[in-house]
Amino acid sequence: MESHPSYKALEPLLKTYPHAAGALFQTYNDLSLAQQWNDLEVMDVPECSRGAFRGRRPKTDDLLYVIPCSLSESLSMSWFHQAFERLGKPPHIYLAINTEDSSIVYYKLSPGIVKPPV
Repeated sequence: MESHPSYKALEPLLKTYPHAAGALFQTYNDLSLAQQWNDLEVMDVPECSRGAFRGRRPKTDDLLYVIPCSLSESLSMSWFHQAFERLGKPPHIYLAINTEDSSIVYYKLSPGIVKPPV
């Protein structure tokens, strides 16, 4: 991991939160290299003991937030509440769930009860 070009951007958080390092590293590479997000920033979310990302999908102006986690982690409602608070109460957050085979599934989370679009 240390020899990968993206390691430098993530190094402080990888060392601070080693339990979340794999999900952080995998999600960053997916967003920056595969999905080619613009203005991708690495953020510290100490309340959730991990890093997160802020950026824009290609050809969009919407600022989006992504928090990586592992499929094996247990997350609580207070964890999600702290994440929304720390990230400035965005309308939604994407949870990047990483598996051992390097698959990533993104779930869009909104605070409260949100009616799905028709």
